[in-house]
Amino acid sequence: MKMNSGHGKVPNHDRGGFRSKPGGIFFVALQREMLLAYRRRSDIVNPLAFFLIVATLFPLGVSPDPKFLAQVSSGVIWVAALLATLLSMDGLFRSDYDDGSLEQMLLSPRPFVLMVLAKVGSHWLLSGLPLALLSPLLGVMLFLPVEGTWALVVSLLLGTPTLSLIGAIGAGLTVGLRKGGVLISLLVLPLYIPVLIFGAATVQAGVLGMPVGGYLALLGAILVLGLTLSPFAIAAAVKISVSN
Repeated sequence: MKMNSGHGKVPNHDRGGFRSKPGGIFFVALQREMLLAYRRRSDIVNPLAFFLIVATLFPLGVSPDPKFLAQVSSGVIWVAALLATLLSMDGLFRSDYDDGSLEQMLLSPRPFVLMVLAKVGSHWLLSGLPLALLSPLLGVMLFLPVEGTWALVVSLLLGTPTLSLIGAIGAGLTVGLRKGGVLISLLVLPLYIPVLIFGAATVQAGVLGMPVGGYLALLGAILVLGLTLSPFAIAAAVKISVSN
């Protein structure tokens, strides 16, 4: 009689058990969001195009002087990234609200907080991460010194997830409104200011050869705080909007 060594395929009931665990629920929801976003490619391209256009037009509208651009490049890139993230926030819950999927998620026995976190995660993977990866190109266009390039990328990698988390709170509060884009801006822009200040300061410190560890630690602390509290705030905001 042959004994099962336990090194074969994972049984089907184990796979189903994984899907019922918090990690499995998050992974399945993230997979769904990525697939839906791939079908709406314009939602992915628009923020990136906006990011590039803002950085390209700034020298034409202000001054093409390399010394001037080198001084303001960190702030320009960070503001462009902030506005590009904000541009895509209005559609975060919109399609699910319009087709009734959002109400089904709320009625589902699965934790709604994990589904919300998956939505924010997919938003960052498709908008915030590409913005961070594109930032060195914009740094070259705006004559950002090489010393500040790595600080720019790391600060955006730490800051853009926080922007997505904060923006999702505003998107949840305005999902029931037809034109909630302006209201989202009014709600979340004041909360974006600390991230913008520390992000731009990180790049400036890197350009000047100063230590950037303190600024990165602050951005990391804000991100951890956002990951801890924002999913519950987003879930509550969506529930309030849908119930009204």
